[in-house]
Amino acid sequence: MPENFSVRLNKDYFIFSAAHFITYDGNHCERLHGHNYRVSVDVRGPLDENRYVVDFIALRDELVQITTDLDHQMLLPTSHPTIKVEESEKSVEVTFEDRRWVFPREDCKLLPVSNTTTELLAKFIGEKLLERLRDRNVAGIRGMAVSVDENEGQWGIWDWNSSISPEAG
Repeated sequence: MPENFSVRLNKDYFIFSAAHFITYDGNHCERLHGHNYRVSVDVRGPLDENRYVVDFIALRDELVQITTDLDHQMLLPTSHPTIKVEESEKSVEVTFEDRRWVFPREDCKLLPVSNTTTELLAKFIGEKLLERLRDRNVAGIRGMAVSVDENEGQWGIWDWNSSISPEAG
């Protein structure tokens, strides 16, 4: 019977505070608000020559960098069908129907997502984490689950499996 191994990181410092708004039910748009997001990650794969799935330190350091990059930012979706994001050197203008917001450019994180839901934030973080681990020559990861909590118990989860998505592995 084949063995399965995984590691989990769930540290108090995998957090970021950020503002966002989402749309739902077609044309409803939330008010601008913020969360103290918490992130955890599970990584699955075979044991490597060191007899671990992935180096905890490498995984920790990369996740800290990703969450730090999101911290104290206005999270904006660049792939939303009706939220329009216009970037200039000093500002970002966002429109949705008859609403308009203008933010300082340095306060915004433009994300290649269709909505800034916890599920899509988890996917964004997971894909960044996979990319950074590949850059560190970490091989053998067969799966990953990234969980993002936006309200002390409201989790969005992205679960990736390399056998389903070979292009991401």
